[in-house]
Amino acid sequence: MGTEYGKQSASTGHGEYGGHALVGRERELLLLERALDGARSGTGGSAVVLRGEPGIGKTALLDWAAARAFGHGFTVLRAVGVEAEVASAFGVLDQVLRPLLAGSGALPGRQRVALEYALGLRDGLPPGGFMVGAAALALLAEEARRRPLLILVDDLHCVDPSSKAVLAFLHQRIGDLPLVMLSTARPDGSALEGWPTHPVDVEALSGTDARALLRQWHPELAATTAERVVDEAAGNPLALAELPRQLRQEHQRGIAPLPERLPLGERLERLFTERLRSLSAEPMRVLLLTALGGDEAAGQGGGWWRAAGGDGAEMALDRIEASGLARLDHAGRLVFRHPLVRSAVIAAASEAERRAAHRTLAGYAPEGDARRLLHEASAAESPGEPLAARLQEAGSRLALRGADAEGALLLDRAAALSTDAGNRARRLTLAAVMSARGGRLPYTARLVEELKQGPVPADIAPLFAYAVVYVDQSHHMDFESSFTLLPRALAGLTATAARPFGDDLAEQAFFKLLLATAYTGDPRGRRALEAHLEHVSPAARLCHRAWADPPRTAHGVESELGSMVARMTNDQDTGKSWLLLWTASAVDAADCGLWRLFAGQHAFATQGSVAKARAYRHFLRGRWDTAQECLREADAAAEAGYHSNALLFRHYYAHFLAGRGDERGLREVRARIEPAAAAARMRFVTDQLTHLGALAALAHGRHEEAYGRLRRLMAPGELPSGLPWFHLPFFDFVLAAVRCGRGEEAVAHVAAGRAARMDEISGHHAFLLAAADALAAGAEEEHSEEAEARFAAAYAVPGADRWVFDLARLRLAHGSRLRRRGRRAEADDVLRAAYHAFLDLRADPWAEQCREELRAAGRAVDGATGGGATGGEPLTPQELRIARLVATGLTNKEIGVELRLSPRTVAAHLYKVFPKLGITSRAAVARALGGLAEASGRDS
Repeated sequence: MGTEYGKQSASTGHGEYGGHALVGRERELLLLERALDGARSGTGGSAVVLRGEPGIGKTALLDWAAARAFGHGFTVLRAVGVEAEVASAFGVLDQVLRPLLAGSGALPGRQRVALEYALGLRDGLPPGGFMVGAAALALLAEEARRRPLLILVDDLHCVDPSSKAVLAFLHQRIGDLPLVMLSTARPDGSALEGWPTHPVDVEALSGTDARALLRQWHPELAATTAERVVDEAAGNPLALAELPRQLRQEHQRGIAPLPERLPLGERLERLFTERLRSLSAEPMRVLLLTALGGDEAAGQGGGWWRAAGGDGAEMALDRIEASGLARLDHAGRLVFRHPLVRSAVIAAASEAERRAAHRTLAGYAPEGDARRLLHEASAAESPGEPLAARLQEAGSRLALRGADAEGALLLDRAAALSTDAGNRARRLTLAAVMSARGGRLPYTARLVEELKQGPVPADIAPLFAYAVVYVDQSHHMDFESSFTLLPRALAGLTATAARPFGDDLAEQAFFKLLLATAYTGDPRGRRALEAHLEHVSPAARLCHRAWADPPRTAHGVESELGSMVARMTNDQDTGKSWLLLWTASAVDAADCGLWRLFAGQHAFATQGSVAKARAYRHFLRGRWDTAQECLREADAAAEAGYHSNALLFRHYYAHFLAGRGDERGLREVRARIEPAAAAARMRFVTDQLTHLGALAALAHGRHEEAYGRLRRLMAPGELPSGLPWFHLPFFDFVLAAVRCGRGEEAVAHVAAGRAARMDEISGHHAFLLAAADALAAGAEEEHSEEAEARFAAAYAVPGADRWVFDLARLRLAHGSRLRRRGRRAEADDVLRAAYHAFLDLRADPWAEQCREELRAAGRAVDGATGGGATGGEPLTPQELRIARLVATGLTNKEIGVELRLSPRTVAAHLYKVFPKLGITSRAAVARALGGLAEASGRDS
């Protein structure tokens, strides 16, 4: 048997409704069973989010999973989000990890300390949210060495943002652990904003299942009454359980008509309210105290309700449990039967009763605890500056711990209690910036709109400008305020040596201005950036050089960036981190060494930028199996209100489509994002869409069309200043010009690249220049040997093999040239290397160009698709990729990591690969693939 820890939101066992078996949840139970089996068998961890309306049965599914896992020897860790505790930083994480803290001694020192800071076991500030996430992951991994783990988190919509950030971090990193994370959330609100796992919707029960469940629970109902209840409940299990309990006997027997139908949510709350009215004042007081704060909010253990309830606490508890509204759990804590009970309790209380309860809770909470301040604020009958100042101080402390979202809530409350208009504006501005950093952009937008209704004090104006720009850029996709507000804000921030907001705000403002300028090309931004260069950090100046006018300003940026990153620690300010990442993106150098700088950053501050950089890097480095991640990120960004990021993720997805020659998909994405990008004047997107259209045309051999599109971006022999990413269409321009017979234009363009010392900018720039040089030389048939030397030089550029797609296209052009000159054997080698690269990328039109060249050389290409050694069914491209990785000695798990597949999916593919190759073991794969190559050679 396993071990179970944590508080529960309902009764345990086979569901929350009286121990009956779950009905109508076969799909969900199968999914959960598979997840638990995967962890138990060691094939890998998984994460599931169950999303559904209140009362739909999410908690019952958690109960089922807990019982199942416990029976199979899991360690079960359970936590419940509580609305009153949403400002308690890392509160839910504490519920999850507290039972394992005895094993924290095995963690590295920094991780252990970070965890102890976050969970309040030490005084002081933790290193940052991602260090806490890494420590939590290490602690769970240590427990997973002993037995598999199940983590249950009920009510994500009530989980504090800091815990939610760590849970999201864990969701993305448990694939190699015997660990299942199972969470629940409501469909409304922002609980899943930015969440890395797509939810499983728990739908209403079908009519058949609803009737079956109702018969289990209420067999005494008359048929007409049962049908009416099924009708009213609309498939909601909680309504099926509760509605009949409220009926008088004549209703149950079908003698008297049922009440008129009400909306489901309102009806259920009213049902609970009716039950609450049957309770006397003392049980209601205990329930209200629990609803508004509970054990954790009061900083007490499971017996807290006894002290709060006074002499009549035990009698009050008896009445509460008899009502079925709440019960004591195994730790002696009072827990509600269902979240709606909590809402009904609060709704049933008068304003005076709620204020009195908050005063009581404030008295039980520890001095200096943010929850005490929140209770004091809720108990206040009128504004008061002393309490507002204390809330501001507590919110600022939370923000320093990385809990920006929670800090923003306290600052917002402080603003509401402010008696001075200037102080109110200052606190609202601080709240807006904190909430932006905390990833709550719609909330930031609401605060900014509120601030716009009145005057903003001069001393806070730069911070207000930053908040406005943050919302406009990220939420409204409007860059105008970047050019009207940020130059003045930068002037104020850098005017004196004493910087009231520290250096980081100036760095972030400079970055936001640089970002707007790079996206739009607006000359106002360029002038303002140049005016403030002497007042910003070396990182900011390097980023400016990378983006300002790369053919003329970016020389040496990649090497300088590497040196700068090597000298930096993991706890960089947010502004500097953004600048370094944006610099790396300009020169295609966002490598693994850069990611360590973000380990100490709170998730919301930087991870959208990191995800965009990764998506672009995956395109450049040939990780095209990850393309769909762009769409998932886009959906998550849109749901969180980050509309610019959503557009940019779809823009990066368009790169994969263009590379694969998927013109239909490219048209669909273009139709979705181009109008919005054009309205925002985002040349960064609209110009790149022009380039991507040319790339897709090249895939299908329409070279004149591609040339025409590229000609809109650049003229032969010119490297335009308004195109920071000029190197990407540079190679395609030369390729299109060569294929169209415009050799002189190709040569002129290469000469311009040489004159601009393009190869001194970055490794990718150097490779693209060398590749373009080889193409231009290859077009001149009379210089055969010189052309071969140029191709060899391109292949020899350090790191050339990193640029998978570009290298494959260079090989295709080289192989085609060799074939035309009668050097068929050499052409065969080069073309097959390109062909297999295109197969791996699923770039079918480019693979077809290789096949055409091979056929023109008299070479057979059927064997290259992986036909079986016995002449049977050919391998699919995915099967061929997996077979090649097996041949290198990788395990299923390692192959899964490489191809972003589960080990089970890899095994399923191999089940088909072995008979196709005529083998029975992994050891024979390499030999079988070698046989394919020999067979291909004989056929040719």
